[in-house]
Amino acid sequence: MTYRVCFVCTGNICRSPMAEHVFRARVAEAGLAGAVVVDSAGTGGWHEGDPADPRTVSVLEEHGYGSAHAARQFRASWFPELDLVIALDEGHLRDLRRLAPTPGDAAKIRLLRSYDPAAGSRLDVPDPYYGGREGFEECLEMVEAASGGLLAAVRDEVGERTG
Repeated sequence: MTYRVCFVCTGNICRSPMAEHVFRARVAEAGLAGAVVVDSAGTGGWHEGDPADPRTVSVLEEHGYGSAHAARQFRASWFPELDLVIALDEGHLRDLRRLAPTPGDAAKIRLLRSYDPAAGSRLDVPDPYYGGREGFEECLEMVEAASGGLLAAVRDEVGERTG
C-alpha cells in the first residue's frame, strides 16, 4: 500500500514545492520511491497551474533537486487518500484543520519543522515570496533540516504497514 504525503503552503509556488522536491529526493535515496508518493498544494488557488517561483526553481536546481511543478489548491476531499499533510507554518496548520472533515483527518496534519529537533519552538518556515534570494536559501535549509526526521517517521509508518 502506498503512503501519501502532501506539503501545503499558501500559493504552492515557493515553500511547499521546495519541500516536495527535497523530500521526494530523500525518499528516493532511502529506497522508498515505490512505497511513498510525495506532492504539494496551496491553501489558496491564486497560482493554480503556474510553475514554481523562479527563485524556488533556481535554488532547487543549484542544490541538485528537481523543480518540475504545477501549482494547485488543496481540497478537503483529498484527506481520505492522504496519510500525512505537512503544513509549512501555523497559518496553514489552522487552515488545514478547518478543512479536515473528521478528527482523524485533522490528526494527519503536522508542521514540517516539528520534525527538526533543532527548530525548538520556531516551527514556521517563513514565506520567502516578498523577499530576496536569501529567503529561499533559508527556506531550503529549514526544509532539508526537517527532512531527516520526517523521513524517519514515514519509514516507520511504511514499515508498520508492510511488516
